[in-house]
Parts: sequence; structure tokens; C-alpha cells
Amino acid sequence: MSIVFYHNEEQRRLAIESKEREESGSGFSIVTEIIPYSEFYLAEDYHQKHYLRQESSLIQELSTIYPDISDFIESTAVTRLNGYVGGYGTPETLEKELNSLGLSEASQMRLLEIADRGLVPGCAVP
Repeated sequence: MSIVFYHNEEQRRLAIESKEREESGSGFSIVTEIIPYSEFYLAEDYHQKHYLRQESSLIQELSTIYPDISDFIESTAVTRLNGYVGGYGTPETLEKELNSLGLSEASQMRLLEIADRGLVPGCAVP
């Protein structure tokens, strides 16, 4: 099950329209609740950046760049890296922004290896 939270009536309307459009295009019922946003709870630290935590060499380097866990959690670069390791993004986008993510050459190579294994959509499946 999934949930879409909306902040105003315009977002609610757009979410319902999108859900209905996808249902009619696929022929399947989409089980997604569309409910008003009320409050957000940040998960515990050890749940943050799940995909990235599976790559110990990247985590080791990032922990020296972001020794404070809140800086690690809030970092846009860390969030982008977590997405790439989790299989989101394209190899083209990764290559364009690789130098801006603050990684050493070794970590950049590791991230490219992950993409070459096919974990990033658009890459050949091993």
C-alpha cells in the first residue's frame, strides 16, 4: 500500500486525477490512499539512507565528510548517492554530476561499478 499526502485542495485534485489516469491506462485498480498531510516523523538514524548503508566503502568516506549524523541525513549529495545505489537515476545523469558529489576518485569508481552492474535503470542487466 502507498499513500499520497496533500497540503491543499489543488494537490488533492491533482493526485486523484493522476491516480485515475494511471488506473484507466493500466486497467488495474491502484491501492493508494490520498489523505491530507498532518505531521511528518523522521525515521531513526539507522534507517536513514538504507541503500547507501549497504556500501561500506562509500559510508566510510561519507562519515568522514559528514561526522555529524544530522548533516549526513540532511545532505543533498548523500541523498543523491543513496538514490543511485538504490537503482534510481540514469547512467547519463550520474556521469554528469559525479564530480559534484564530493567523492574521492576511488568512491566515484565504486559508484560507476554499481551502475555498470545494472543497478541503475537503463544499464545492461548482468
